[in-house]
Amino acid sequence: MLIERRELLALAVAALGAPNAVARVPAATRLRAVAFDGLVVFDVRRAQALAESAFPGRGAELANAWRQRQFDYQWLRASGERYADFLTVTSDSLTFAARSLGLTVAPELRAALLDVYREPAAWPDAKAALLALKGMGLKLALLSNMTPGMLSAGVERAELHGVFDRVLSTDEVRSYKPAPRAYALGTRALRLPREAILFVASAGWDVAGAKWFRYPTYWVNRGGAEPEVLDAAPDGAGRGMDDLVSFVRER
Repeated sequence: MLIERRELLALAVAALGAPNAVARVPAATRLRAVAFDGLVVFDVRRAQALAESAFPGRGAELANAWRQRQFDYQWLRASGERYADFLTVTSDSLTFAARSLGLTVAPELRAALLDVYREPAAWPDAKAALLALKGMGLKLALLSNMTPGMLSAGVERAELHGVFDRVLSTDEVRSYKPAPRAYALGTRALRLPREAILFVASAGWDVAGAKWFRYPTYWVNRGGAEPEVLDAAPDGAGRGMDDLVSFVRER
């Protein structure tokens, strides 16, 4: 298979470890596995509904502040090498978000909000799409910042036993995506080259991190978010899992 000179150069630079190098994957590369961010499969929207029931008119404000601080704390802890697992980060970020908004979260509400992550529900379109991809002969994996316990509880709740070949938490490397060693869990566990693993992200920053690692990527952009300006566009994007299945079939 011929590779254009610019693609060959990009591959060579990336192999030398240049952190911002992004290599395009040749269209003819055969996909053999699909690795999913946890929030592609698991739906945590219930947190906003719970917040709204407790704080009418401010539920979205609390949910958004919590979610943003959750990301901030993961990245800060990863870059500062002060690791704490995802459940701890999720709890701490809820405390900060509530305080920053002047809201008092009762213990029962706090427990219910954290349970959204401890035992996450699946998106309505997840199971059928996963089974369709499995039926194509692809290996499937979860590759998430969520803890092993959260992922296990989500798989059980969604009745997805046996669907995933590997369930991978970045807790194993005591870091978070977009750290390269977090994405490397996929290649090591699936025993495949990165070019053969389609990484499916739920957020634009995760698309960028996966592309920097040189995974082919697909963005399930359920909220219609704007793409990040990071010179790392996904290879495909859609609003749900059905769009992902169509993309893989065409490929």
